[in-house]
Amino acid sequence: MKRFLDWFNNLYPVWLVGLATLAFFQPQTMLWFDKPWIFWSLAASMLGMGLTLSLADFQAVARVPGSVVLGFTAQYALMPLCGWLVATGLRLEPGLAVGIILVASCPGGMASNMISYLAKANVALSVVLTLCSTVMAFAFTPLWTSLLVGNRVPVDVWGMCLSALQLTVAPVALGVFIRWKLPATADRIGACGPTVAVLAFTLVTGGIVAASAEAIAAHFGRLILAATVLHVIGFSAGYGAAKLFRFPESVARTVSIEVGMQNGGMAAALARQHFAAMPLAAAGAVFSGVMQNIVGGLAAAWWKRRPPQ
Repeated sequence: MKRFLDWFNNLYPVWLVGLATLAFFQPQTMLWFDKPWIFWSLAASMLGMGLTLSLADFQAVARVPGSVVLGFTAQYALMPLCGWLVATGLRLEPGLAVGIILVASCPGGMASNMISYLAKANVALSVVLTLCSTVMAFAFTPLWTSLLVGNRVPVDVWGMCLSALQLTVAPVALGVFIRWKLPATADRIGACGPTVAVLAFTLVTGGIVAASAEAIAAHFGRLILAATVLHVIGFSAGYGAAKLFRFPESVARTVSIEVGMQNGGMAAALARQHFAAMPLAAAGAVFSGVMQNIVGGLAAAWWKRRPPQ
């Protein structure tokens, strides 16, 4: 069984791209995977990650506050500028430019925790960075969107914090608690954690593609180019910044993932609410969420075969 699960997990990019393609050409096959399914699948994946963590992991993060400062600064300094450079360099139409810049100005996505888990990065640091960037999104997302787009975007900070608590902090904390009190049980359940993460992430991507198939088809070329370039630059910039300051490999991978993966769902919601006259803004945000999953999945598959020293 372990050999089969390892084989299945190693082919994660194949499942991801394959299901996304199916959902694009046959949306009805994945339209059923909507908000409730997405919520519980992500929560289950976070629980699986929590089962692999201990209190000592978080204490270790507290002993290196520089990595938290670097990750947070890179998230809200490098990524918004990357979004502006992509929109300007590719001369995107106004709606798509707004969507790309809005995505880049949002906090880290909760899927980054799963990718960090699969990439053998520092999961505890990833959870801390995701929570910090989400809590501060009420200030930084409107600021960067206003500066780079020219429109101020109000953010429901309490709603975002609640979502972060429900989907990230609560299940991870539960997993850590189970490992603390019932380590043998945590070992048995946690062994399936990577497989649950692969299944959840693949299905979430399929559901997003199915729900946005029409918008994606209408502007496929520009969407895939802009979103891919944005997240490749984000991953590279985060990794390079960490290496520049000589942080260890596990931290460099984590910062890379946190910078490269944004909360595309939040960006899409804000685009629909505040840029309703620009349908490409929401389409760009949703498609960016799909492409970051693919780029992140490929990076995780590469890093998983090369464990940090």
